[in-house]
Amino acid sequence: MSEITELTLSLSAEDQKNIFGGNDSYIRKIEKSFRVEIIDRNGQLHIIGSREDADNAAGILRELVQLSRRGSAIEEQNVDYAIFLKKENGEKPAVKREKENDNVLVDIDRDVICHTISGKPIKPKTLGQKKYIDAIRNNMIVFGLGPAGTGKTYLAMAMAITAFQREEVSRIILTRPAIEAGEKLGFLPGDLQSKVDPYLRPLYDALYQIMGTENFIKNMEKGLIEVAPLAYMRGRTLDNAFIILDEAQNTTPAQMKMFLTRVGFGSKVIITGDATQKDLAPDVKSGLDVAKAVLKDIDEIQFINLTSADVVRHPLVQKIVKAYEDFEKKSVNKQNRKSIQKLERRSGNGK
Repeated sequence: MSEITELTLSLSAEDQKNIFGGNDSYIRKIEKSFRVEIIDRNGQLHIIGSREDADNAAGILRELVQLSRRGSAIEEQNVDYAIFLKKENGEKPAVKREKENDNVLVDIDRDVICHTISGKPIKPKTLGQKKYIDAIRNNMIVFGLGPAGTGKTYLAMAMAITAFQREEVSRIILTRPAIEAGEKLGFLPGDLQSKVDPYLRPLYDALYQIMGTENFIKNMEKGLIEVAPLAYMRGRTLDNAFIILDEAQNTTPAQMKMFLTRVGFGSKVIITGDATQKDLAPDVKSGLDVAKAVLKDIDEIQFINLTSADVVRHPLVQKIVKAYEDFEKKSVNKQNRKSIQKLERRSGNGK
């Protein structure tokens, strides 16, 4: 039986208010995750449990305190990700664990991309997102791949707007294929722009939030910001632009090739997609899948794979994504076992 130990941390009233969560929900979550008891006595937290569990819980609390003292509002996602990192780190060999950075959350928090119109900082919240942002800074073409809620499009938009405001590019071009969940453009009322707008709404939302409605409309009227369906890209050469192709899993191989060959001098391209949410017909191959195979060895093109650990929406979304990942993995393994058994039976018959 592990020896029970007690660790003590001193916290100011302001830090406690920020890191405890509503009804002490964050503290309860840490207790449950590491099988410890955390007691608050006059500004001092007493962490009681096995030595390893108490150390892990104390390490998380110290990181959250540092975040709090940097002026960051502690959210449930911060707590969940700190717990995830601590548990993942605990599964590594002891020698490697000693080399791990104890201030991962703080290091990520330092990387502020820009601010929204209301002054809220936009920054990566996970190591995967940080890697994605660094890849965008250092490469001409980046594929951001991963499930819903990992910030693929929003962070790309933030990088695009920042580059535009710094005059690193002269315009922003946002596009996505107009194929969605069984709907057809002809079913929608209105002219072509009215039919296309619903498919591009997530891109508009990010622009409004980061740039502000007036700024966005002014730059759009000048032609400096363009939001259009992918079909409009054919026959163009896009120089000195920041170009984002969203929902790339719904492109055909021909569309993806067409898009990539539009890229001109001084441009940067971000392609985002989730291979598990294709809306193409069953017999149509995804341009994103083909691009991954064709372009994987080309310099200045980087593929960043985000996972359920990088989901920054409601914690329930992360659980849903993880459940689907596990289910699909089991389905693939089951199918592989059936294929192997089938081959073995054929081999046996051949003998």
